[in-house]
This record gives sequence, C-alpha cells and structure tokens, in this order.
Amino acid sequence: MAEKGIPFTKKQIEAIISKYPTPFHIYDEKGMRDNAGRLTAAFSWAPGFKEYFAVKACPNPYIMQLFKEEGFGSDCSSMAELVLAERVGITGEEIFFSSNDTPAPEFVKARELGAVINLDDISHIPFLEKHAGIPEQISLRYNPGPLRPGNAIIGKPEEAKYGFTRDQLFEGYRILRAKGIKRFGLHTMVASNELDPDYFVDTAEMLFDLVIDIKAALGLRFEFVNLGGGFGIPYLPEESAIDLEYVSEKIKDLYDRKIRAAGLHPLKIFMESGRMMTGPYGYLVSRVLHIKDTYKKFVGLDASSANLMRPGIYGAYHHITVLDKEGSPQNRIYDVTGSLCENNDKFAVDRLLPEVTVGDIVIIHDTGAHGHSMGYNYNGKLRSAELLLYGDGSVKLIRRAETLEDYFATLDFSRLPKRR
Repeated sequence: MAEKGIPFTKKQIEAIISKYPTPFHIYDEKGMRDNAGRLTAAFSWAPGFKEYFAVKACPNPYIMQLFKEEGFGSDCSSMAELVLAERVGITGEEIFFSSNDTPAPEFVKARELGAVINLDDISHIPFLEKHAGIPEQISLRYNPGPLRPGNAIIGKPEEAKYGFTRDQLFEGYRILRAKGIKRFGLHTMVASNELDPDYFVDTAEMLFDLVIDIKAALGLRFEFVNLGGGFGIPYLPEESAIDLEYVSEKIKDLYDRKIRAAGLHPLKIFMESGRMMTGPYGYLVSRVLHIKDTYKKFVGLDASSANLMRPGIYGAYHHITVLDKEGSPQNRIYDVTGSLCENNDKFAVDRLLPEVTVGDIVIIHDTGAHGHSMGYNYNGKLRSAELLLYGDGSVKLIRRAETLEDYFATLDFSRLPKRR
C-alpha cells in the first residue's frame, strides 16, 4: 500500500499560498534526495552504475542540479534539454542523448557537448555521420517487438516508433565496427510506468543475452547496457512501489551467471528513470472555485488540464486530498474539473471525497513527473509556478508563473490594421 501523505501542514501551505497564488506545483526536495540515495545504494554492486535522470519528466535546472549533486547524469531527448543540461554544468558522458526522428542540429549539439549518443534507427547512422560525425562511443536502441509485452502508455513494442529490430541491431553494429568505432553501448525501453519488478529483471536478462550474442557474432565488447526507464510509481493508494533491492539482487545474480561467466565483466549498468525519481514528490496545489450540481456534482478548481494533462489523455489516476478534511468521511461523489473548453478537462471522475466547499485547498498527488512539463496554453491558460520545498521547511520559487506578456511575446501585433 502506498501512503498518500503530504510533506507540509495546512498552516505551511496557506503561508506559501499567501505569497505564491494557486495553482502551482511544489516538489519535496528531501523526498527526492532520499529516493536517489536508495537507488544508488541498491545498485552499489554494479560496475560504473549510473542513473541518468530523464529530464523530460521535470525539466527544471534546480531539479537537475539536485540530481547532479546525487551523482546522476541527465537523459536528454531534445535541443532544449541538451542546453538545460549544459547550463547546469552537465556535459560530456554525463549526458545520455536518446531521441527519435532527430533533427541534425540536435545531433550536432550532442556531439559538441560530448554526450553519449543513443541512435533510434539504422538510417540514423549515415545521417549522424553526415551532419555531426560519429563519436568514439555510440549506443543503439533495441526494440524487441513481439518478444516483450508493452503497456498502455508506450503500447505494443512492435507498434512503437522506437528502436532497431534484432537483425538491424546486428547490422548496425557491423556498420559501426567497419567505421572503426570501438566503444559500444546497448539500450532499450519498451514500457512506461511499469510496477512489476520482474519486468526489469527480464529486461536486464534480455540485454545481457544480446551482449553475449553480439560478442559471439561480431567480436564486439560492450562498455554498458542501459536498462532504460519505465519504473512505475504507485499512483493508486492500493498499489506498492517497486522493490528496488529485489530488482537489484535479481539483476546481480544474472550479471554473475551471464556476464561474468562469459568473460564480459566489467559491463556498466545505466538507467534513465524520470517518473520514479520525481513523480511521488510533486504536488499540484489548487483551490476550489465553484461547486456545480446538475446531472452530476462537479468540483471546479483554479487548475486545469493545462497544469496536469495525464488524467485527460490517459485516464490516469491521481490521488486527491482535500486539505484539513483528511479525517472526514469520503461519502460524496464528484467529478473534479478545470475550466478548459474540453470535457476531458477532469482530474477525477466519480471520485469519492469528503464534502467539498468553495475555497477548500485541494492537493493533487504524484505530479512531480510529466506534470508541469506536459503543460500547455490551450484557451490562453498560463502555465503555473514551480516551487521547491526544502527539508527545513523553506520554499524557493524555481519557476515563476507565466504572465500575459509571456503568452503574447511571440505574437506580432505590429502589422495589424490600426483601429479607427
């Protein structure tokens, strides 16, 4: 069972709201650091273990700096994410650049920064060579197709747009070997928000077997395997977090039986978790604006899908706490909504909550990953602030809320006809 607690009191959050109006996302710094330490400790046995924080989950320099201090690198997939990493001081092989349908300037920037480049398609080998040159270390992304099940977010691997087939993988490494490349890595990621710990054990076994097979066929020695991300979090209270120690123990056993036995030690193990690193430690704080009673009862918030779109696009569950009513009977059924002109602008449908009144503070849990980062400006909604809550109770504004001036900044009004 997942505890759906809150790292602040009502008095604390009211003081924060008095300075930073709702809605906003707030992140628990201590929770993220403790979680990072647990992952590092669990895989301390693994040679060269490295977690590359998936920047797309929460692309904020303060969050990236926090994980840099914990020894993590950055997993980037776009120009903006590469530049973010650069500005935080994360460069070289501390960046893992894994993208798809990649524009040439992004490969050029990744090469400039010295990032580990992970190619998504066999056609990207000549494309990269033409536009940026092939670095001394290269990684290829494997898509196992029907050999592995996917899930609702990424879909079936054979229908996903990511990665090489097995045959393409062997051909890709053969091409790279012929070009004189000597440092190789192997990557995969075929599921997202997965809570079955054995899924990641099976992924490690799949990659270990592939490394052994490619070594036998092509004589290549790999520096690393990247197990990808996809580690889920318990959005539902009845779910449990992944037992990292169990996953580590099982992967260590596979490593000893396969990699060591094949004479391929040391083989570095990388990961690129995002959701697991920040998801449970973010909260969307909002106020109730309206209570509507028609064919259903609706709680209308000052936040909307523009602040958190996962429920609208995935039907994803996010736990909701009505602050200061945690002990009250949850005996009222509501749809919890925002104000967008879209009927899927709902944080919850038919959710049991205590009786809600206008002005209540509502906390939406587990928004630290793919929350603010997936925000948008439909209906001219302005994106919210982000705050960082430190262990001593202090709070720092790490992204200000957008203004109307920000929203209009890219528009050109100068050529409009003058009003009479």
